[in-house]
Amino acid sequence: MHEQINLIIEILGTISFAMSGSFAAMQKRLDPFGVLIIAFVTSVGGGTVRDLLLDVPVFWMTDMMTCSLIFFTCLFSMIFKSIEKNFRVTLFIFDSFGLGLFTIIGIQKGLNADLHPLICLTLGTITGCFGGIIRDILLNRIPLIFRKEIYATACIIGGGIFLLMSEFTGWSYTLVQIATIILIVAIRTLAVKYHWRIPKFYGYENNGEM
Repeated sequence: MHEQINLIIEILGTISFAMSGSFAAMQKRLDPFGVLIIAFVTSVGGGTVRDLLLDVPVFWMTDMMTCSLIFFTCLFSMIFKSIEKNFRVTLFIFDSFGLGLFTIIGIQKGLNADLHPLICLTLGTITGCFGGIIRDILLNRIPLIFRKEIYATACIIGGGIFLLMSEFTGWSYTLVQIATIILIVAIRTLAVKYHWRIPKFYGYENNGEM
């Protein structure tokens, strides 16, 4: 049962980040091949870094389902764009869900490797964030994780609560997974809506620059 739920989470996460990457690329008016490349790196970037750190085979190189899923999701997004004009909202929705879904996947990979919970939390944050970092760098944007928005913090809070609930509550593992994903999406949504920011340790310089 757990394996089936994990597979569903991985599929949904891949679709979410592929859609996120596709819409980000279409915002920049890339051609179809460029859209596919951005969708691909957004979907597999974090998992690739995670697997390299764990010294295990990179997941998408041994599973053609992932590559096929990204390809068809990218095609769908290019068709869907003709009826969806608000790229920014659509990008935010899929990016938030991808963040929550992939954070859970990364933490579970660490737990399966019998690593310390803090290392598992780090792997979850890497899995959730690094695809978006690569996407934004390729699109010549400052990555969200380095800007004012609550991004990696949502992964850390959600992942930490996931570990605590898994250990100290009597909830089923599936329910804990779902609750954590919803929590991460909620944190991202509320942070953007109410302009939550991480306090800065520096102020404005005399020349008016940050």
